[in-house]
Amino acid sequence: MTEFWQIFDKTLLFEELGKLLLAATLGAIIGYEREKHGQAAGFRTNIIVATSSCLLMILSFLIVERFGGEPSTISLRLDPARIPSYAVAGMGFLGAGAIIKGKGSVRGLTTAASLWLVNAIGLTVGAGAYLLAIITTVISIIFLYVFRLIFRPSFVRETYRILTITCTCPVEQLEKIKAILVNYNVEIQNADFFYDIEKTIYTIKLRLRMTDDISVEKLVENILVLENIKSIIWEEAPVP
Repeated sequence: MTEFWQIFDKTLLFEELGKLLLAATLGAIIGYEREKHGQAAGFRTNIIVATSSCLLMILSFLIVERFGGEPSTISLRLDPARIPSYAVAGMGFLGAGAIIKGKGSVRGLTTAASLWLVNAIGLTVGAGAYLLAIITTVISIIFLYVFRLIFRPSFVRETYRILTITCTCPVEQLEKIKAILVNYNVEIQNADFFYDIEKTIYTIKLRLRMTDDISVEKLVENILVLENIKSIIWEEAPVP
């Protein structure tokens, strides 16, 4: 036990402490960006991931340093990459928890990837490659934050929605709805009609293809202005 604690001389202790603090700082930088954009795996989660990854890498080196000098008569195989490899594999479970799959979209992939990245940054700091870890963090922030501000407004994606309209009006009311949708460059891919005889209510169910730059709020407001509209329901539709 005495020999083990001798490893922690003052120089080494401050060095390892510096590693942990640097890993936590770099993880906090990426975590702040995720937190600011409302992601569940945000500031604190990324700090913990980076710091724990760094600690695992430090532990891996300490084990090799502690037991590397054991007599050859002892059957002992030391692999400093074993603990980090399991840390990377285990991060997949945490990343999977950050992914949310809807009917027509998958969300959280960037957050899951950032957790994997922060894990790698922590391991890199633990291995002593400080400059490499810092450069990786800077590059990541450029892609995560700066590129979002510059290029996100120009990225127009197709989305698919189900629009369900309930009304006490003839089916001909669909023509007015179609005119509004055409005005917003929304394509109707499929239309189904249902009629409740007892309540004399029509239900129009439309599958739409549109782009994510269209203001859904304004579109709904224009449809609600029409007479006899009772309700409007928006849903994500599966991507064909």
